[in-house]
Amino acid sequence: MEKIRIAVIGVGIIGEAHLNTYRTIPEADVVAICDINEERLHYIGDKFGIQRRFTHIGRMLEEDDIDAVDVCLHNNMHAPVSIAVMRAGKDCYCEKPMAGTFYDAREMYRVMEETGKKLHIQLSLLYTRETKAAKRFIDAGKLGHLYHMRSYGFRRRGRPYVDGYAAKEFVNTTTSGGGALFDMGVYHISQLLYLAGLPKLERVCGHTYAELDMDPGRREISGFNVEELGVGLATYENGLSMDILESWAIHGRPFPSSILCGSEAGISLEPLTIHSRENNIETDTTVDLGQMDYLEHTVYAADAHYDNSQHHWIHALLGKCDLLPTARIALETQRVQEGIYFSQMLGREVTADEIETLSESRALVIPNL
Repeated sequence: MEKIRIAVIGVGIIGEAHLNTYRTIPEADVVAICDINEERLHYIGDKFGIQRRFTHIGRMLEEDDIDAVDVCLHNNMHAPVSIAVMRAGKDCYCEKPMAGTFYDAREMYRVMEETGKKLHIQLSLLYTRETKAAKRFIDAGKLGHLYHMRSYGFRRRGRPYVDGYAAKEFVNTTTSGGGALFDMGVYHISQLLYLAGLPKLERVCGHTYAELDMDPGRREISGFNVEELGVGLATYENGLSMDILESWAIHGRPFPSSILCGSEAGISLEPLTIHSRENNIETDTTVDLGQMDYLEHTVYAADAHYDNSQHHWIHALLGKCDLLPTARIALETQRVQEGIYFSQMLGREVTADEIETLSESRALVIPNL
């Protein structure tokens, strides 16, 4: 069986999760790992039986037999490392969000086009059964004119590090670039932009908040300076709008599902329900996602290349399917997210062109690159 030889950069919590997924993909062969934390590097290497271990990214990228590299670092490290990967002649898989700023994400996209290498961003909600089924209804024109979307993401109290889990690098702009919008909002916004066919952004307004108490010691250690709640309203071409509500922490009940509203029907994504009118009667139709999934792995097995982000990535590299345009989806997601930050900063609505002009690089200098 032909295999893709992979190296993973960053073997923390996310890197370990990626390695566990690669174990389930017969065509994936992880041949090397890299991390500056030698204790963690050797622990993961021993756990997964990976013999080639590096602390220097640049030296690992010189290895000729590595086909693709999986980047599992903090957000403001994504651009310099992913760009180095592609310029080293290797295809690149990168964790979400694409980068710490739109500027850096755009540079990644430019280098992808310049080098001709494949760049894939981890956007896990694109592979859910709900997304796959919704895409079929939308692409078949069942919604009619799509005019509004609502992107919802809820945690009642789930800020990284200060609420007890994950690392402090998630909650300061030096390493993460942003908070709830970058960490979790990226999933929900990208899902809707994908389903809507990547509409062109015109303008956005929004607000960000960090109002809830937290442990003062953890606040000081982490340098917490990002949003725990982000809200926004984005306007796209042809009058399409999207409102955004993404929470790491809020005093409130769980939010309802993300939705898409059309002139002929609407969709709630969780649980997947099609809302329409039949014979002048309002109807709510549920979908047998299990049967759909079964048929995609039996009768229509040619469609079974989208089980998850890494599975799809490996199969695309092997030429079994076309790679979803996740780099473009992630770039446009980054645009609207950063637009909310600029709107908060300026106290007004901002245009898509202004976002490009205002965005600056926050990419970190990587000493072992």
